Amino acid sequence: MGILIAAVILIVWGSHLFYSLTYVDVSLSNPFMYLHMLLQGYFYTGLFITGHDAMHMTIAGSNKVNRFFGYLSCFLFAGMSYKRLVKNHFMHHKHPGEEKDPDFNTKSQNFFIWWGTFLVRYTTISQLIVMGVLYNVLKLQFSEPAIWAFWVIPAFLGTFQLFYFGTYLPHMRPHEEEMKPHNARSLKKNHLLAMLTCYFFGYHYEHHESPRTPWWQLYKLRQ
Repeated sequence: MGILIAAVILIVWGSHLFYSLTYVDVSLSNPFMYLHMLLQGYFYTGLFITGHDAMHMTIAGSNKVNRFFGYLSCFLFAGMSYKRLVKNHFMHHKHPGEEKDPDFNTKSQNFFIWWGTFLVRYTTISQLIVMGVLYNVLKLQFSEPAIWAFWVIPAFLGTFQLFYFGTYLPHMRPHEEEMKPHNARSLKKNHLLAMLTCYFFGYHYEHHESPRTPWWQLYKLRQ
């Protein structure tokens, strides 16, 4: 089931990207353009969640299969290094909400300062080079406005969604007693909202408590 879900997310992301780049009119007066931008941003979030589950080896029983989906998902998301993400993510699980947590900002809890720090920490020169090359390859087939509307901006929307619902809300201070030992809280709404906001990743205490549970099973722990 994990392999099937991961494959579906990758196919839906790629298919919708191709459809949007090819057929959706890029115009500020076209409401469907905004709809497809938001959808693609949501699919970008799913792409990273797939890479995240690969880090925890929850897609399949095979390490090779997990690494395949991990490398592919992270690369497609924004040319990111899966190996580097794995290292930082396990540091996050080891020191959640603490000084050594690469996802946490101990100096400021301001959303935009924290998000900016988060982006800087995870952006590399090699990643920017890869994205620059891919951008120019896409220009051979698609218009630049379409590339910005459905490839560039949705990636930032996905990053925003992941950070807000998967890092900022779960780990922001104050760290209350019920958040221990993971310094993590969970979304207190219904499962539909949890799925729409961040693929159940808002059930963040449950994820830290059981990191080997795939994202699509987290709602069961919340129940």
